[in-house]
Amino acid sequence: MLALLFPGQGSQEVGMGADAYEASGAARNVFDAADAALGFPLSRICFEGPEDELLRTEIQQPAILTTSVALLRMLEERVTLAPACVAGHSLGEYSALVAANALEFEDAVRLVHARGRFMQEAVPEGRGAMAAVMGSSPEDVEQACAHAAAQTGLVVSPANYNGPKQTVISGDAAAVEAACSRALQEGAKRAVALDVSAPFHCALMAPAAEKLALELAQVRFRDPTAPVVTNVEATAQRDPARFAALLERQVTAPVRFTEMVACISALGVQRTLEIGPGRVLSGLVARIERDVARANLGGAAALDEAVKFVGADV
Repeated sequence: MLALLFPGQGSQEVGMGADAYEASGAARNVFDAADAALGFPLSRICFEGPEDELLRTEIQQPAILTTSVALLRMLEERVTLAPACVAGHSLGEYSALVAANALEFEDAVRLVHARGRFMQEAVPEGRGAMAAVMGSSPEDVEQACAHAAAQTGLVVSPANYNGPKQTVISGDAAAVEAACSRALQEGAKRAVALDVSAPFHCALMAPAAEKLALELAQVRFRDPTAPVVTNVEATAQRDPARFAALLERQVTAPVRFTEMVACISALGVQRTLEIGPGRVLSGLVARIERDVARANLGGAAALDEAVKFVGADV
């Protein structure tokens, strides 16, 4: 059985999707639809940059979504997909919903463009920070965050549970620094500051969640053709009436990726195909469930291998 996985923010690179645009009519239609829905040439920014423009959160989010969906449609030109489930990391959950036919692509690209803007505006520049703590259990990282929050009176909490020994934390910069120091004192191997523009997936994002809720209320979700393993609950969700609330909560809640992979495995999945720029999720899956086979579709050059990889489910 196969699961489709979709990456989140940070996987972007200038030039992404350009070869798919040239090779596939279906991929071209996705990029053209994104440009029309947003009213500016997102495709040109994906293909040509400049990089500093692509790194802007309100551009980066729709750019990664659009590239991921374009690659998915390119694959669907060659093979009929019937995944056991779909999932995405943070932003990637919107790609997963599109893949499961629960959300129209044009609605998704407008939502994530707004989502990126709201998240960037929620916290003044320089106030927030994120860091990856490695070599420490999630429970120990949670305790370090609780200690730092109590010590500083500021916000810090786990943002991404990316593996048994890797947890990303987020919050006020001083509290994140204090939590990293505490985690290192308690035995963590490393704590690495992340180059991000805002402290995602923590309580500081509450203003963004409130604004996004108004946008989500205007969108229609449909019954998914495959269950969507959600970030917030790490369970396979089929109820379209719940997707909007889960996406709102996702803005301030941690991404429970370790539990998501466990859920995917419990559904009987033996293979995961990561569709979109980069290979981040495949690397995380390898650390969480080593017996799960993994492949990536990041461009037209990888299409033949991806077709072979999913072929057993056709």
